[in-house]
Amino acid sequence: MSKELQNTRKDYTQSILDEHHVSNNPVEQFARWYSEYITTQAIDPNAMTLSTINSAGKPTSRIVLLKGITKGGFEFYTNYESNKGKEMESNPWVCLNFFWPELERQVRIEGKVEKVSAEESDAYFNSRPLGSRVGAWASPQSQVLESREVLEERLRKYALEMTEDVTRPPHWGGYRVIPNLIEFWQGRASRLHDRLRYTLQENGQWQINRLAP
Repeated sequence: MSKELQNTRKDYTQSILDEHHVSNNPVEQFARWYSEYITTQAIDPNAMTLSTINSAGKPTSRIVLLKGITKGGFEFYTNYESNKGKEMESNPWVCLNFFWPELERQVRIEGKVEKVSAEESDAYFNSRPLGSRVGAWASPQSQVLESREVLEERLRKYALEMTEDVTRPPHWGGYRVIPNLIEFWQGRASRLHDRLRYTLQENGQWQINRLAP
């Protein structure tokens, strides 16, 4: 297994990342890259790793889905009472990472998370399929379950009780990550990758630096 892992490699040659041909605003640059990525028809192009810090000071990560870019931030939705919800309540500093292998790209975002408004959470919740809305009520996210059957029984119970007009649970809603650092990574040959880091300055402007690969 170790030899197989060591011998797994790929040279990256698709594109370049030039600081003279990027947007001055990293959110706009992200939107450009995302528009290019969805043309690849990749599965779940909006999937991103969300990393938080738990009560022991250790990082924890999971995949969530980006659901919007508004007010200068990156939005996703989840259960407020989940492990990640509790961790963000305790420590709002988080990191997002997008990996887009079809274009040999990554984007890493550091910032502070805040809850979106109740009206924004309601609007997104109401746009979800009925099964997903009922599931948000049925799943005690991150809690220990005795079996899969317990979860399915909870789902049946809520499905019988609820109609098409399923309102948003008070423990479920959206978050917005307001970035103060965004790094764009473009794979290059011989592992000499292009890395551009945008850092938010006190005057509200973004400073762009090239980093060594």
